[in-house]
Amino acid sequence: MAWTEKDIPDLNGRTAVVTGANGGLGYQTALALAGAGAHVVVAARDPEKTTSATARIRERYPAASLEVVPLDLGDLAEVSTAAAAVLAAHERIDLLVNNAGVMAMPQRTTVDGFEMQLGVDHLGHWAFTAHLLPALLRAPAARVVTVTSTARFMGGPLDPADPHMRRKYRAWGSYARAKMANYHFGLGLQQHFERAGRATASLIAHPGLSNTDLQARTVREGGGGWIGAVAHAMTARSGMTPLEGARPQLRAATDPAAAGGELYAPRFGSHGPPVRRPILRRFDLQKQIDVLWEVSERETGVPLVVPPA
Repeated sequence: MAWTEKDIPDLNGRTAVVTGANGGLGYQTALALAGAGAHVVVAARDPEKTTSATARIRERYPAASLEVVPLDLGDLAEVSTAAAAVLAAHERIDLLVNNAGVMAMPQRTTVDGFEMQLGVDHLGHWAFTAHLLPALLRAPAARVVTVTSTARFMGGPLDPADPHMRRKYRAWGSYARAKMANYHFGLGLQQHFERAGRATASLIAHPGLSNTDLQARTVREGGGGWIGAVAHAMTARSGMTPLEGARPQLRAATDPAAAGGELYAPRFGSHGPPVRRPILRRFDLQKQIDVLWEVSERETGVPLVVPPA
């Protein structure tokens, strides 16, 4: 039998934080976790969209336990404020799903001067995770799930000398590099948990070809060119639903058999039920993880260090 959200175990007493939980994959993730009994922290940027999302969750599950925390991943000061609000309300966090992201945007920067896609998709999540680390480590066996994409194969490695692509910006190349950063972050974080002797686990998921607003926004913003238009048409015609696309990250977050360092994705690459997929260990994998740690700490000024158990 294929795994679905119906296989999520009872999550009563668990606290889950989901970024970008007001739409697309994040909304479906928050909906399923709330339906399984978790207290869900909806961490998202657009207040009007968030109000609508939480209302729809409560319409489906009247007893849903929800909390809203404004989060703009493109502003490190707001990331810090959001994390502080979560920490003030919760001694421990059992699940953190780093889901939010932007795709193939025109060249622009975050409040802190980071290239937008690297800044939102990775650096914002880096800082958010680092700030929430104390609460994650206090949980008996917390999980951090970071969402990547098969688009990561389209780009080159992160250049420490020009991480924000100021010399030669390419919308899709930047997106690919940001999603590769998500991939390396998930693997590197698991290494840090293991070295520290922690039960906390870091996993990765990708949604395959899923028909969410992400593709439509790329077309609206005009950064994806003809590739963005083709991708939008393709997902509208043959993409999976947002719920189907969210199943890999839901399985990574909740399946008792899932383990740190694993990748969950559709069985057939872009389509299919969520299954564990092999980690492709390129010859320079460890080098790229180390470069990502160096660049992320340098750019954000936020160290991500897991203290020993």
